Amino acid sequence: MTAPSKVKVLIIDDHPLFRQGIRWSLESAHDIEVVAEAENGQEAIKLTERFFPDVVLVDINLPGLNGLEVARVIKRREPRTGIIVLSVYEDEEQLFQAIKVGAAAFTSKDISPEELVHMIREVARGRYLINDAVLAHPNVAARVLHQFRELAATDEEDGASLFAPLTSREIEILDCIARGLSNKEIASELSISSQTVKNHITSILAKLQVNDRTMAVIVAIKKGWIKMGYSQSSEG
Repeated sequence: MTAPSKVKVLIIDDHPLFRQGIRWSLESAHDIEVVAEAENGQEAIKLTERFFPDVVLVDINLPGLNGLEVARVIKRREPRTGIIVLSVYEDEEQLFQAIKVGAAAFTSKDISPEELVHMIREVARGRYLINDAVLAHPNVAARVLHQFRELAATDEEDGASLFAPLTSREIEILDCIARGLSNKEIASELSISSQTVKNHITSILAKLQVNDRTMAVIVAIKKGWIKMGYSQSSEG
């Protein structure tokens, strides 16, 4: 039997000591391999095209071509590469910009080695961990959803895009999720049980073929479906 392929990781940071620290942290994970390191954006882009990493760790504050610009270029050229943006501190503006360039995760540099290994594995599996950060920052969530609503309003291909394979109750719940409400808060607002909310969310995720709440909202907005939910809530 052939051994399972390892997750190939590219580290991009202008501090050699930090790059070495990440490499050491990942050496204990037998399913992860650091294929290359880069100290600037131009070098990182070339190495991405050479090694085709599964996951790229990029410092947001690179000199010259900054980490967000590097992430944008890499995602455009290699859409299947997962991007993890690293920052000295968790900043809402940086988080918002990381979402816009297609990053799969955003974390501060004080993340533990164990957490980083877990994050790399999840991103390599296609998880979009940045959703958790979005839900923890309502202001960022509002900005993201506003942008997607504008995109949906200007990018509708035809009337068919307004069709939603969701019930009116499911659209109400999506609207609540878009406003950052927890399951308990949704249950209280709609006068239903928390278990019923969970059941509806499970149905929504299955119908939209997504793995989490935020992606469900984003898909619905991009398709134009959630407009019904927003109009209902505005009238109420």
